[in-house]
Amino acid sequence: MTKYFSRLLGLITVLLLLPTQLFAAGGADLPDLMVLVADTRKFKGWEAWWGNIYNEGHLAFALITTLIIPVAGVILGLLADVVMSRLGIDLKNRALAEH
Repeated sequence: MTKYFSRLLGLITVLLLLPTQLFAAGGADLPDLMVLVADTRKFKGWEAWWGNIYNEGHLAFALITTLIIPVAGVILGLLADVVMSRLGIDLKNRALAEH
């Protein structure tokens, strides 16, 4: 059983990695086939800013995104705590209300 599972896993690995090897074998004489840019002509405000950061450098876009997501999570979590406390849901007490 282990022998067949090992062969199946090897076959799946080869099938998944084969396209990457074929694309990587092109060499340096091929032109860039894909350009990754965002069309920001119709955007205004923060959407245009966000698209321009993406167009200027993907590393800066990744770093800013990595910083914004946790900050947004904390802000939304605190907002949810405020809303639930206004509704009467006590999140600070771990005692069960049902008896």
